[in-house]
Amino acid sequence: MAKKFSQLRAGMSAQALAKSQQKAKALLGEMPLQELRLARGLSQQSLAEALQVQQPAVAKLEKRTDMYLSTLRHHIRAMGGELDIIARFPDGEVRIKSFSDTD
Repeated sequence: MAKKFSQLRAGMSAQALAKSQQKAKALLGEMPLQELRLARGLSQQSLAEALQVQQPAVAKLEKRTDMYLSTLRHHIRAMGGELDIIARFPDGEVRIKSFSDTD
């Protein structure tokens, strides 16, 4: 018989619980566009309306592995967010401002 997640979590050690929470936080910190849209509670149709495109265009965009930054920025804005480009180096991070907003 299947157990409820709350029961499983209650039986976890403090160390296992901390590790689980850390992994969950890491997974929530990065996700594909489709999962991000779903996490924001948006359907492809509602996002298509915000972008003023047809629903199949949203489905196609979510499957792409390569796109213009302006396209990605527009998509993220339609979900209510802002896109930042960050370069990470061993000695720190730099926010790239070269991709100015032309909208």
